[in-house]
Amino acid sequence: MQQKRLHTILKEGKEFIFDPIRKKYVFLTPEEWVRQQIVDHLIYEQKIPRLLIAVEKKVQIGNLSKRFDILVFKNSIPWMIVECKRESESLNESVMQQILAYNSQLKVAYLVVSNGKEVYCFDTKENAWQDGFASFHSAE
Repeated sequence: MQQKRLHTILKEGKEFIFDPIRKKYVFLTPEEWVRQQIVDHLIYEQKIPRLLIAVEKKVQIGNLSKRFDILVFKNSIPWMIVECKRESESLNESVMQQILAYNSQLKVAYLVVSNGKEVYCFDTKENAWQDGFASFHSAE
């Protein structure tokens, strides 16, 4: 993924990264680094308009209020959810359970999990995993 478009600043000894969706600098954590690489990929490689991408918004799961990492809309409905983990975290069953819980409310076509090194996409209609991202501009 292209990294030169990601912009960081130091503020009072702490590093922040610009989030083009939230339109502000956010504290740079290892997970935020992965999230911003994916946002960059969605905007510049997949050519998904910024207005169709939501970052770190609340979703109600039963009695719990959670925050998803990235949600992409297509035709005005949730289309793909992305769960980001820091590079050192493995994409295990716990990560899958987390994204499945989000999808119980969002009902998207694609579930994506990534730690920046690996990207796996689950097609909920075909009930199958694929490497990489689903193509936003393909006919469905």
